[in-house]
Amino acid sequence: MGLRSVFRAAGVCGEFSTMRIALFSDVHANLPALEACLSAARRLGADSLAFLGDFVGYGPDPEAVVTRVRPLVEAGAVAVLGNHDLAVLKPSKDMNSTAAEALAWTRTQLSQASMSFLAGLPFEARSGDLLFVHAEASDPTAWYYVTDVEAARASLVNCTAAVTFCGHVHVPAIYCLSATGKMISHIPVQDVAIPLMAQRKWLAVLGSTGQPRDGNPAASFAMYDTAARTLTYHRAPYDVESVSQHIRAAGLPDSLAERLLRGR
Repeated sequence: MGLRSVFRAAGVCGEFSTMRIALFSDVHANLPALEACLSAARRLGADSLAFLGDFVGYGPDPEAVVTRVRPLVEAGAVAVLGNHDLAVLKPSKDMNSTAAEALAWTRTQLSQASMSFLAGLPFEARSGDLLFVHAEASDPTAWYYVTDVEAARASLVNCTAAVTFCGHVHVPAIYCLSATGKMISHIPVQDVAIPLMAQRKWLAVLGSTGQPRDGNPAASFAMYDTAARTLTYHRAPYDVESVSQHIRAAGLPDSLAERLLRGR
């Protein structure tokens, strides 16, 4: 897939010209899920890519995922740091025992080149009126979760971007702030385009590519059309059972294999 070159340095991107941006978040070391989403995005005509963090953690393919993504970023894709990416570089007491166990294993799997790639990612990236961040915009380093309208409001009022894209929650959702200060929330429907009206500020929470938690185990991604100002959420089926077995074979916690099958 031909990618248009996007300048990215110190978390600042050059402006996207009119294009369709494929958005992925929370891959979590699940290479088959990532490949399924990349293939689906290619079929849908994506000409630019954005990755919203958490490339590693939970899943069985951390080195393969980072190795797959790194050349895409070098070719111009946007990428930001997630909390699991940071925790694999700098162990965090904020992780639960299951996540901590998976991260300890992940550190034994990553090459120095992959660790250096993660260490070089910014907490946020801008492109014109678009903001890309893993958690939310009021304090991208604090890893706050956007699970309701008040959390979404905090993000929206503390940034100037017209549209903010984030992940972290693993459940698709979209919020908007009207010119009068009214907050509106919406659960997106698969394959249905949502118009992002210019009079409002928007926060789009992506579902997870590699570990969905909305009850649907299919990999999740979204497409944003900068000309039409529409956002469409998509799902990409893949062999979830095989990845679940791979998690168990790697000696990772069984709960990670089970939740992948359930999409919870």
